[in-house]
Amino acid sequence: MNSDPEKQSPQEDGLSRSASNTNGRELHKGLEGRHVTMIALGGSLGTGLLIGTGSALVKSGPAGILIDYSIVGCLVFLIMAALGEMISYMPLSQGFGGYASRLVDPSLGFATGYCYFFKYLLATPNQLSALALIVKYWVGDRVSPAVFITIALVLILLINSISVKTFGEFEFWLSSLKVVIILGVIFLLLILAAGGGPTGDCPGFRYWSDPGAFAEYKVDGAKGRFLGLWSALATAVYAFSGTELVGVTVGEAKNPRLNMPKAVRMTFFRILFFYIISVFLLGMVVPYNSTDLAFAVGSKTSAAASPFVVAIKLAKITGLDHVVNACLLVFVFSAANSDIYIASRTLYGIAADGKAPRIFTFTSKNGVPIIALGVCGAFCCLAYMSVATGGATVFGYLTNVVTIFGLLTWVSILVTHICFRRARTVQRIDAAYIPFEAPFGTMGSYVALVPLIVIILTKGADVFVGQFDYKNFIVGYIGIPVYLVCIFGYKLVKRPSRVTSATADLVTGVPTMTVAEERAQFEAERKEKEAAHSHSGMLVKVYRRTFAYLF
Repeated sequence: MNSDPEKQSPQEDGLSRSASNTNGRELHKGLEGRHVTMIALGGSLGTGLLIGTGSALVKSGPAGILIDYSIVGCLVFLIMAALGEMISYMPLSQGFGGYASRLVDPSLGFATGYCYFFKYLLATPNQLSALALIVKYWVGDRVSPAVFITIALVLILLINSISVKTFGEFEFWLSSLKVVIILGVIFLLLILAAGGGPTGDCPGFRYWSDPGAFAEYKVDGAKGRFLGLWSALATAVYAFSGTELVGVTVGEAKNPRLNMPKAVRMTFFRILFFYIISVFLLGMVVPYNSTDLAFAVGSKTSAAASPFVVAIKLAKITGLDHVVNACLLVFVFSAANSDIYIASRTLYGIAADGKAPRIFTFTSKNGVPIIALGVCGAFCCLAYMSVATGGATVFGYLTNVVTIFGLLTWVSILVTHICFRRARTVQRIDAAYIPFEAPFGTMGSYVALVPLIVIILTKGADVFVGQFDYKNFIVGYIGIPVYLVCIFGYKLVKRPSRVTSATADLVTGVPTMTVAEERAQFEAERKEKEAAHSHSGMLVKVYRRTFAYLF
């Protein structure tokens, strides 16, 4: 079984590898490798990148935004590497909270699960509100935003209620379209930076000198430049938010030990190409003090709010604003579709972990947690608050807590990974059962954990400059007491024992085959399928030989 008698394989104690769910409470593994890969690739490509970069550029300048996105990008890569090592070894359907409960402490699992659930419970109606505002760019006030919110809500509930395979197929093509759109935007910015626009102007690095590489935010001088750099970090975090969602799909993915490492490895290239290059080029073609950019930052969520549209206007290209608005519509609908999926699966995972009513683990015959989905769908009615002016203000504050809940979830993932590595060492798990290892190991998680905690504690530092903004202070930091109350409250009420490295369960839910055996089996099955489809139509063959390699 193992060449080293001192190392253990996960199956040696004979425990069951399957979840403890009974019939009618199991998720179906309907996500193919291409679904998982493309969901990972397009998961975090949303309005945070196409719109949020505008406010970050105004606050920090072209060099500042490049530094911020590079810093957060490095942190996200370390987080995804840590997550990939855990979920590829033991693919569980209990979500991030389930891993924390098993490897660290049930109290941390409780806090992690609910913080992540709260994040997407607020994020989904926020996306629906944004969608209505995007359509409003074309129809104005002639049609109530409530109409478009209702249409979008019905569609995403329908897509998610059929089956996970249906959801995966929709997200595959929507994410593919998002990738094509972002590629088009990057090439457009490159052409404009090189002087290929209608005006023939070649800005190059002109705006790095005038008005400058760093913007002054709220106060003048070096203090203002540092404040701008630091304040824009929160915007960068929001842009990367959702990168970890591939970890939620693991409970419904086929061959997760083979597909998850591939999805995680793509994170580095996604960060480098889609984020770093796009903000770098944006800083070359749009000055941070542009009046058009100031208008965009003050606009609602639509094409008017996108700094990429500002770049198009400065280049005097007409008509593309409607194209960008249509692209934003695709991005936001995809985000709403995936957000409600994450929210429902997170609630299912909390219940499967024993920290929510068991009824939320009930699934339809197609493996959809239909009751959990219904609860999340009902909560989406908060989107109708955005129709009224007063309600929109209150709702805007509520949705701002998404960033802090996302940061706290990242912290929990890193802490869980550190404990996972310790348990692996103590229990001497054979490396043959580890499909993917974080490149920097435990040290990488420590390196990411420290700056994340600093960002959490200081992300709202700008509210103390000038007149104290108590509303944004509360919104920016309310997630911290919620997280701590969940941890210590559960500890006081349930009094669970802390998990040690020796007692951590590294067996239940772990496949019995080695990675090499599973890969050989997968290749054999793949060849059988190819042989069975050797007489497929021309369109299928073209797809397999072209887009299948890309997506």
